[in-house]
Amino acid sequence: MELKLRYNKPAPDSAEGWEKYSLPIGNSHTGGNIFGGVAHERIQVTENSVENPGHLGGLNSFADLYFHFPHREETAENYERGLDIGRALAYVRYTAEGVRMEREYFASYPDRTIAGRFCSSAPVSFTAELQIPHLTEEEGREKRGTVTADGSTLTMTGIMCAYQVHFAARLAVYTDGVVAAENGMLRITDATETRFVFCGATNYELRPEVFLEPDNAKKLIPGDPLPLVRELTDAAAAQSWDELYARHETDYRRLFDRVSVEFGETDVPDAMTDALLETYASGTPSRYLEVLYFQYGRYLLIASSRPGCLPANLQGVWNCHDRSPWGSGYWHNINVQMNYWPAFVTGLEETFAAYLSYYKAFLPQAETFASRYIRETVPENASDIPGDCGWTIGTGNYAYSISGPGGHSGPGTGGLTSKLFWEYYAFTADQTVLREIAYPALLAMAKFLCKVVRDYDGLYLSVFSASPEQILSNTWGKPVQYYHTVGCAFDQQMIWENGRDLLTCVDLLGEENLPPEDLPVIRTVREQMDRYDPVQVGWSGQIKEYREERFYGEVGEFRHRHISQLMGLYPGTSINHDTPAWLDASMVSLDLRSDESTGWALAHRLNAWARTGDGNRSHKLFSNLLGKRTLPNLWDFHPPFQIDGNFGGTSGVAEMLLQSHESAIVPLPALPDAWPEGSYTGLAARGGFTLDVSWKQGCAHTITVHSAAGATCRIRYPGLADASATVPFRVCGDMVEFDTEPGGCYRFTAIPAHEKLPVPRLLHADRSCCLTWDFAEAVDIWRAADSAPVYENVARGITGGSWTDPAPVYKDSETVTYKITRAGTSAAAPGAFVTLNHSTELERARYRYWIRQVNLPCGGAEAPAYLGE
Repeated sequence: MELKLRYNKPAPDSAEGWEKYSLPIGNSHTGGNIFGGVAHERIQVTENSVENPGHLGGLNSFADLYFHFPHREETAENYERGLDIGRALAYVRYTAEGVRMEREYFASYPDRTIAGRFCSSAPVSFTAELQIPHLTEEEGREKRGTVTADGSTLTMTGIMCAYQVHFAARLAVYTDGVVAAENGMLRITDATETRFVFCGATNYELRPEVFLEPDNAKKLIPGDPLPLVRELTDAAAAQSWDELYARHETDYRRLFDRVSVEFGETDVPDAMTDALLETYASGTPSRYLEVLYFQYGRYLLIASSRPGCLPANLQGVWNCHDRSPWGSGYWHNINVQMNYWPAFVTGLEETFAAYLSYYKAFLPQAETFASRYIRETVPENASDIPGDCGWTIGTGNYAYSISGPGGHSGPGTGGLTSKLFWEYYAFTADQTVLREIAYPALLAMAKFLCKVVRDYDGLYLSVFSASPEQILSNTWGKPVQYYHTVGCAFDQQMIWENGRDLLTCVDLLGEENLPPEDLPVIRTVREQMDRYDPVQVGWSGQIKEYREERFYGEVGEFRHRHISQLMGLYPGTSINHDTPAWLDASMVSLDLRSDESTGWALAHRLNAWARTGDGNRSHKLFSNLLGKRTLPNLWDFHPPFQIDGNFGGTSGVAEMLLQSHESAIVPLPALPDAWPEGSYTGLAARGGFTLDVSWKQGCAHTITVHSAAGATCRIRYPGLADASATVPFRVCGDMVEFDTEPGGCYRFTAIPAHEKLPVPRLLHADRSCCLTWDFAEAVDIWRAADSAPVYENVARGITGGSWTDPAPVYKDSETVTYKITRAGTSAAAPGAFVTLNHSTELERARYRYWIRQVNLPCGGAEAPAYLGE
């Protein structure tokens, strides 16, 4: 299927035009934004090391290329510009003054260049200009530079003084006309074909000293990047256009073509992308647009995160500003992790190499911060032995500096980060990754996290704890005050997740094969694991964000953009279908947090809902993200533009189509009614598997499994045991299991269709533990007391719409949750549930007033109608 972003007018030459309408290309070394103007073409270029300290604006725009043509937009006909993400090629086409113009652009990773070609039906004359944006003599953030013209080349050199960043770039033009230097620009005369290559570089080198050196002026090794730029430009220019593009396309498609998706609509719509997006937002479905958005996230990740480069930041590798939003940093309280959520599941594991290099470079400084943090926060656990406190990371980080936990995010930020290294192994099943990357990173993080906790009444709780960016109060006119506490869900869940992943590594490697010096921390993790208490259920039946919380939202902002109390649901795995009481409680929290938020926050909600298995609710979140928080050029709108929403959206769609975080691979785990037919190829599952799946009328038609590592494969899907298969398999409960070989391919066909039966949706309970419901068929009844992760079955095959619990569990518990499911199903099956608590009428009245008062910016959020009374 052809995947194109298409528009019938240029992007305005402004910051707003850049953000909403320009089209991004990138080779990770540099990013370019194509405006597609008729009289003036602009290509804005970003290089992620051209940076000031964060408080001085962070990332700065690198360069602007302008091409001035003798055409007028008002006379241009048949105008179209676009971005073919299947080929990573941008284009502009129009006819003006009787001349047909066609322009093409791409950013090549193999040749580290941005290249363009202009073709016209008749000779045209135009000029090329290279500008250095945002030059300034402002103290502390001086930026100086010059541009010179020589023959057919423009060369820029300069310096960003804060970090002593020396930068250089060259624009080389080749034409069948005549090119000459003129007034600092290039004049191209009587040309029907002109091509250019642009290469840029700085003296930045990703190494530990960049983060360890306290003197900003000494972080970089002095050097002139111009010789490298000349070498790159000459090498690119020596190739023909077809040769240069072929190298680029081969490299790009090697990654992009690994995954295909379609939702029953394969024809490319006639409407332009911005018009398609507008009608989608008004309620007109477009399965093509949904696929385009999914694949666009993969395109952006390939374009902004490749080996040998800095990783994708908050804006990827695109920034036009003097002072970029949040400095275009690497925010580690969810954002940079979200950037890499689609890397493994959508077959782009190579893109993670950029972050891995960043981690290795900042690690020595992160170890220093860990020692300092323990000494200041939990001094009884301090150690002077180098490396004994592991490593840590805070929220605000950049190409030149990192931070430690504190402020608005607790030490769980480190566990959220180490999760990426575990997933790298889990998906690839690469033993080298396990030994050399995942295990060392998790072990060192465990050294830190084991020390941030203190024994409080038998539980190991984070001594300083903060749920990212959640606030103490939110009344009008008051400054933001971040809420600090002990043992909030975010920190406890990520400490638990890191410990569990570490112990899994230990089991895989064999504890007897590990260095003796590793064993004490492993022993400590084993001792602490059962006392982290990562999930608590509150009076509203919700996953508590804070241990001191009773009703949902008593602390912090009711509809906060972060859902940090649900990190154990996604990207963690502690809340799953094997802990169904927790899973149901997570849906309560998601419901109350709402389906409206910023762009990236909707993406996180989308992934979380997909993990619950609710396909229709997942699709609603996807629709909100695409229809309400997506700009005309399909960039995510936080606001402003923030790329993690794109990456999280792509990940969320993948989670709807394939999950593998529990005991088996689950195809189509959250398939919505909106996608009754479709297919995908190449989505990845943990264990070194990729799957191709097609479905009709909401049921899988074929499932093909490709095995890279030769592991045992377990798949859970209704009726799969009765399908035709090319491999002998064993039936294990609700799973099929079979052995594989590296490189093997295994296919299931003729999968029996399964009927989606109605399930109970409404349940009421009073404090006499009398349950009533409106469901005609028999139900099974389940009960979970307090924060139990699983339900116990208390009755089976009950009819009549009512039942009273004879056991005194409610009397002896703070909360009790009851659930009903169709008779004969499990507690993890869809059903209706309700939570009882012991709140008084006075407590409930105070809560209602409190929520209205402190959440005025949320539109006067109201407390839930039912409060467990």
